[in-house]
Amino acid sequence: MARKPRIHYPGAVYHVMLRGNAGDPIFFDDRDRFRLYLFLQYAVEKFGCRIHGYCLMCNHIHLVLQVGEIPLSRIMQNISLRFTKWINYTQGRTGHVFQGRYKAILIDADAYLLELVRYVHLNPVRAGASTTVGSWPWSGHRAYLGLETVPWLTTAWVLRMFSLEVAQARKAYQSFLNDGVSEGRRGEFHSGCCNGRLLGDDRFVEAALGKVGEERFRTTVADVLNAVCRSYGCSVEELRAPGKSRPFTEARAVASAIVQGLPDLSLTELGKALNRDIAPLGRVGRRIENNAAEDERLRGMLQTVKKYLKEWQKG
Repeated sequence: MARKPRIHYPGAVYHVMLRGNAGDPIFFDDRDRFRLYLFLQYAVEKFGCRIHGYCLMCNHIHLVLQVGEIPLSRIMQNISLRFTKWINYTQGRTGHVFQGRYKAILIDADAYLLELVRYVHLNPVRAGASTTVGSWPWSGHRAYLGLETVPWLTTAWVLRMFSLEVAQARKAYQSFLNDGVSEGRRGEFHSGCCNGRLLGDDRFVEAALGKVGEERFRTTVADVLNAVCRSYGCSVEELRAPGKSRPFTEARAVASAIVQGLPDLSLTELGKALNRDIAPLGRVGRRIENNAAEDERLRGMLQTVKKYLKEWQKG
């Protein structure tokens, strides 16, 4: 199945992550970092977005980015393309700089903005690249304290969450950062929910999905397997058993197609439940979905499984 589109609406805030191809460095000297600064400033001015926090590491980048009318995909395409051209030109090479598509998690800013900015600015300390957050020059931390000027960085929103008086807000921000120094990696800022697209409570997730016409299924992999087994007249243990006999292979493929279409589930969960590698499991699921367009029987099986899931959801 096709990858679900980014959820976009004016004012949406994302944790954006860009990683070097195969974990390789993306910066070779300070000139590269300053060049990225120019591209970020251009994006802010041209696309009407705001950057509330950032950190440039050796082989990856974190941004806390808020969009306006222009969707994130267009903004990030512009930034990554310009920077890739710059690196390839200065290094005399061709090819990718970044590892595939950027990762972005839409966050509930009311609940997570402060913590996310702290998490991003503390990344050098957490990674062991710096002993103190203040000694790392390539993040928004010093600008928040008024120690340097980064014209494309917006600090007002976060600082006003601490105090309307700038000096008091900066002091409170510094204390807040210090309180998080011992904090380890927070998986929710990297994985979120709904296939890694959102981070927030149920109310936020449902509202965000509703803005793009998506329905949130409150279901589990176990629910999917039970619905598939009911449709095929088999047991979960039979689906878990080794071998490629029908109808169990088709039933597993249907389960894969269903899981890939639900925002809260992942192939990793399904693979664990079925004792299967996720790569082939993903392929057969996509094949089932494609074949169902021409095969009325397969289309009927998918519809039956979805019907059971909806019935259980309502019940």
